Amino acid sequence: MTSFREPTIQPTEEAAVEDRALRPQRMADMVGQRAVFERLMIAVDATRKRGEVLGHILLDGPPGLGKTTFATCIPKELGVSLQIASGAALTAPKDLLPYLSNASEGSVLFIDEIHRLPIAVEEFLYPAMEDFRIDITLGDGVAARTINMPLRPFTLVGATTRAGLISAPLRDRFQMREHLDFYSFDELAEIVRRSAAKLSMPMDDASADEIARRSRGTPRLANNRLRWIRDFSTSRANGELTIEIAKTALEMQGIDELGLDGFDRKYLETIQRVFGGGPVGVEAIAHTMSTATDTLEDDVEPFLLRCELVVRTPRGRRLTPRGEEHLGAMPQTAPQRRLF
Repeated sequence: MTSFREPTIQPTEEAAVEDRALRPQRMADMVGQRAVFERLMIAVDATRKRGEVLGHILLDGPPGLGKTTFATCIPKELGVSLQIASGAALTAPKDLLPYLSNASEGSVLFIDEIHRLPIAVEEFLYPAMEDFRIDITLGDGVAARTINMPLRPFTLVGATTRAGLISAPLRDRFQMREHLDFYSFDELAEIVRRSAAKLSMPMDDASADEIARRSRGTPRLANNRLRWIRDFSTSRANGELTIEIAKTALEMQGIDELGLDGFDRKYLETIQRVFGGGPVGVEAIAHTMSTATDTLEDDVEPFLLRCELVVRTPRGRRLTPRGEEHLGAMPQTAPQRRLF
C-alpha cells in the first residue's frame, strides 16, 4: 500500500552539501544522547589504546535521532575507512561480498535498516562477524565445494528503527547495543542555534525555541523546519526573521504547537471520528488512511505515544484524554497568520 507522507525527492548536490554541513563531523560536536556518547567514546578510546578492532555496534531508535551520525563519526574517531550499505539493497549474499572483501583492517561497515536483511544474507554474515571469514560455495550438486575465505577484521555498525524485527542470533553478535531516545527541548534549541549559525541565519533565542518546540524531539526535523523557515523568510519576508514569521511559516506547513503535522492529526482524527476513539488495530487505521502500516508504526506513533496522545492496548490503539483535548483545541486546517 502506498504512503503519501513523505514523497521521495532526489536531493540536489547543493542540498547534499548543506546536509553534510549541518551534520556533526565529530562525536564531540554532537548535542544530546550523552549517555550513548560516553559509552561509545569509552569503547573507541579503549580500542585505540589496545590497538584492537572495535566490537560490532547496533544502534536503534526512531528516525532522525542520530544513528547515521554516530555511524559516520565512529570511523573518524578511529581514523579508519567507512563503507555504507542498506539492508533493503542487500538481497542476496553476493551483494554483501564486495563490502566484506574490500573491508580494510579495522574499518567500519555501516548497514542502515539492518532489520531488512533477508535470512540468507543474515546467515552469511554470522561467520563474518564472529570469525572474520565467509564460506563461498562453488559449483552445484555433488561437484560443489566450499571455499573458506578469511577477511580482514572489521567493525559492523547496524542501525534500525525496528529492533524487534532483528533475529536473536544476529542481535547477540553485537558487542554493544545502544538505544537512541528523543531529544530534550534544550538540546533541540541548541541544535537549531548551531545550524542557523552554519547557514548564516540571524536567529534570536525565541525563534530557536519555537522551532525546537515544534520539532517532535528529533534533530533532523529541527533542521528541516529551519530550512523551510529560511526559504519562507527569503520569499515572503525580505529575509527578515522574527518569532512571528517563524510561527507563520510553520503553520503554513500545518505544524501545530506540539509539532504535529497534518498527517499526525489525520491519524488521531481517524481514530476519533471513524473508530470512536478506539481501541482499534493499526492495520484498520492504515487501511482507512490509505497508507502503510510501517509508516504509522515507525514514523507517526513513536512521538504520539511519547506525548501521551495515544496508547497501545491489547485490543489496539486508543486516544487518551490528552489526545481528545488536543484535537478539540486544534482546527483541522490551521489558519495562516497575517504577516503585515
